[in-house]
Amino acid sequence: MHTNMKTYLMSLAFSASSLMCFAQANISPAKKQTKTIAISGATVHVGNGTVIENGTILFSNGKIISVMANDQVPQDDVTRIVAKGKHIYPGFIAATTNLGLAETESIKATLDFQEIGDFNSHIRSIVAYNTDSKVPATLRSNGVLMAQPTPQGGTVSGSSSVVQLDAWNWEDAAIKTDDAMHMSWPVTPRFRGGFGGFGRPQMSAEALAERTQAAIAQLTSFFAEAKAYSEMGKPEVINTRFEAMKKVFSGQEKLFISADSQKDIVAAVNFAKKFGITPVITGADEAYLVIDFLKENNISLVVKQPHALPNNNDDDVNMPYKNAAVLANAGLNVVLSIDGYWQQRNLPFMAGTVTAWGLDKEKALSTITLNAAKVMGVDKTTGSIEAGKDATFFISAGDALDMRTNKVEQAFIQGRDINLDNLHKQLDKKFSDKYTAEKK
Repeated sequence: MHTNMKTYLMSLAFSASSLMCFAQANISPAKKQTKTIAISGATVHVGNGTVIENGTILFSNGKIISVMANDQVPQDDVTRIVAKGKHIYPGFIAATTNLGLAETESIKATLDFQEIGDFNSHIRSIVAYNTDSKVPATLRSNGVLMAQPTPQGGTVSGSSSVVQLDAWNWEDAAIKTDDAMHMSWPVTPRFRGGFGGFGRPQMSAEALAERTQAAIAQLTSFFAEAKAYSEMGKPEVINTRFEAMKKVFSGQEKLFISADSQKDIVAAVNFAKKFGITPVITGADEAYLVIDFLKENNISLVVKQPHALPNNNDDDVNMPYKNAAVLANAGLNVVLSIDGYWQQRNLPFMAGTVTAWGLDKEKALSTITLNAAKVMGVDKTTGSIEAGKDATFFISAGDALDMRTNKVEQAFIQGRDINLDNLHKQLDKKFSDKYTAEKK
């Protein structure tokens, strides 16, 4: 009986694992580029506002050799790809996302984007980044080839890193580790009736304001102690939280601060300035109200997706759609982002929406390419199609910012011709084949 039960359980385990294997997309990362490749005849959208008609891109060993406005390839031993009538774009970059840090929202064990506590500067999202996630493959099919997996929660959440989306492990994926420290500016809750609920006393507006000021004082104390620690020689006792802040104070790591209201944006910028830091503001719902202040302080912005409702009842209902355009047209460096990971594949279409609300199409492209690379500190190697940079770009049959014409036919990450298959495509083919077979 014991042997039979053991055999039965083993059989169940094998069946379950088999079902999981057949239900998942198993796609290996592409091999390293071995031959020089020339792609010609396409419209090249460089990413810096420039468009090259009938362009030719020559790349080798994962790097772009040249980008020309003709078909004159200066060497014979090349593999040629003719892309006449098509479009080439730099790989899109998903900013401030928990991509690769969350897989199944209903299962706690797959959620690695948040830790317990308010001050988690020592947390590094890169070591939890899951290259076996099934989500990145679905993003690549729409041109999103890089991302910034970002920790969340608490006041100081930890460090993000920049990754490319075709890798065996996080070490392979990393383009830049610990590119930015992320924190949320303490805010007073915006709702009527104060704070409370069943069995909890209501809090007055004064009490809420006092709690917010206490949180700001605690944050200020943390930064002051961390800065003093960074200026020490070799401390006798290592404080991992303060140790992680050293790169922020030295300028090696950016500081991203989440703030939405104009009051909080100004307070967050002034707070960072006290410690000699020029921050990047994320969220930035009311940044359009303090444009001059932001320009004076050379502040870059990571703006939320345009498909949203305004925060306040008396706001322009279309402001979320126009926000990125208003800020970018004013001369600010603007990056477009989407919360979470589940709809990152729609990132290019969000940029397309921004073009319908006042922003030039090539400038909108920059919000998810070169501008993003700049705020992450990787613009020297990626973010645009220029000589000397990584050969990370894709070929689309049409306008990649329009969901009707975005059709990614081929994509390269650091010169590697990547597999564009994914679980969505496999399921589509499976059931298309099923109903086609039934008709016969």
